[in-house]
Amino acid sequence: MQSPHLPRATLATLVRRFGAGEPISCEPVAQGLLNRGYRLSTTRGRFFLKHHLDGDPRDPARIEHQHRVTVRLGDLGVPVVPPVEDASGRTVAVVDERCYALHPWVDGHHRDGGELSCGQSRRLGALLGLVHVRLGQVAPVPAAECAAEPSADPEVTFGLIDELLARVRARARRDCFDELADHRLRERRALLERHAHRRPPAGAEPVAGWVHGDFHPLNLLYRDRAPWEPVAIVDWDRLAVQPRAEEAVRAAAIFFLRPGGTLDLAKIRAYARAYRAATGAGADEMAAAVHRVWWERLNDFWMLRWRYQLRDRRTDPQFPAASALVVWWTGRYEAVCDAFCV
Repeated sequence: MQSPHLPRATLATLVRRFGAGEPISCEPVAQGLLNRGYRLSTTRGRFFLKHHLDGDPRDPARIEHQHRVTVRLGDLGVPVVPPVEDASGRTVAVVDERCYALHPWVDGHHRDGGELSCGQSRRLGALLGLVHVRLGQVAPVPAAECAAEPSADPEVTFGLIDELLARVRARARRDCFDELADHRLRERRALLERHAHRRPPAGAEPVAGWVHGDFHPLNLLYRDRAPWEPVAIVDWDRLAVQPRAEEAVRAAAIFFLRPGGTLDLAKIRAYARAYRAATGAGADEMAAAVHRVWWERLNDFWMLRWRYQLRDRRTDPQFPAASALVVWWTGRYEAVCDAFCV
């Protein structure tokens, strides 16, 4: 899905505000969940114009904080794309009650874990480790934000499963996706019944810090030529204080997920060793993160909620592999943990 075209008056105001020259072309690019993007060419160069859908036009301070952090990360060697400033040094323009930011255009492409060698997987883990270390240097963590969120309650999950099953079965014409959803929901309920006693205990405080919040293949650009190395980490919309090692586990479960719903454990081992070396994360911290993310996946149905509650099918293509992964991960729990921790 693409972003809608930008009104000419809005575009003229934005390029004038940022001193970007005269617009030549402005084409929508793939639409994200938290923003809309445009490839902008002007008399002064090429840019990425970003409409922050969740930005508060009355108080763009959160977006500006993200921008300040990325600028400081860039100064410390993290591959980022800092925003363009206007004449007053501001990086967010509010036009027609909408928040926009302008970034230099970066040529590159996305690569998932299947395209990475073990050596590149190792460098990916080192890169995420660098991000976490540098974030710790540029953004102090408020003490009030260090507490971990409680883990999912299986009783609540059972209720959600029943609701989603009812929605699936109420459809007049069921397709193959509906059949798969029905199967996975029943399968997940049985899994959760067997493993409910493994809910992560309350009170355990993981090591928290600022994290990217959405580190996955579509937010990492690689060079278009050899050496095939990352040139930019983009989309810092979900910058937040969270358990650091959990971001490392979540990212690996996306990068190294195979189409059949399994994980490439050899690449994960290389990735995780580099991440631990970069951050100093110990085996106990990683094992706890693996357990919490596994439990999170066991109780999570956000893709089905989008389809059946919100009538939004953008995540449908991801569901077969993601839902199969939960079953595979549960059956090979020790091997997955070993890949991250040894």
